[in-house]
Amino acid sequence: MSKNNTSNKKHKRSKLKYPICLLVFIFLVIFCAGRFLTVSEPPENVNAIIVLSGGAGRVEKAVDLYKAGYAPYLVLSNYREGASSAGNMLQTALAQGVPAKAILTENKALSTYDNAALTLPIMKKNGFTSAIVVSSDFHMRRVKFIFDHVYKKSGIELTYIGSPSGYNPNRWWSNPFDRDITISEYAKMVGNLFGYRGPEAKKALDRIKGWFR
Repeated sequence: MSKNNTSNKKHKRSKLKYPICLLVFIFLVIFCAGRFLTVSEPPENVNAIIVLSGGAGRVEKAVDLYKAGYAPYLVLSNYREGASSAGNMLQTALAQGVPAKAILTENKALSTYDNAALTLPIMKKNGFTSAIVVSSDFHMRRVKFIFDHVYKKSGIELTYIGSPSGYNPNRWWSNPFDRDITISEYAKMVGNLFGYRGPEAKKALDRIKGWFR
């Protein structure tokens, strides 16, 4: 076999490797996209449990942690938002047996960034140095990204625990509910990186989601 033929075969094999590697990379990104969104760390004893508004089951998960003795206080962010058949977040926590004296609240948050920025002064005011942050499981990667940034120099240690939402991170592409959540979360993460948040971010998200329909 001539040197030219050998060289040509090696060149063809190398050309084939690139699209195969790209396909493998794309497959891994798609396969792991849902798993990346979910964060749930082992619970630790802390000063307070911060609960974010916006999803069913979040208050209930926080109450479970409270009753298990992981913290003596709940901090409810945007507490007036509906949370269950019992009513808003505060009413839900009270109905679940948490005493009013163990609940701290704020009612101005319009975004995940606001959840972090508006709970930080509450934590500092009460001398708290640690907290568990609770939100829906699929929301936790973005929550961690934002809270780590806002709380960075506060000296407050945070633990992140997701509440079950029915989201399937292993097969997120298999149904409209999980696909919509996955696309939304990644679009919001990109938006947050560019400074979009709150109502402005939601408008941009609606435009982005329209591209996939």
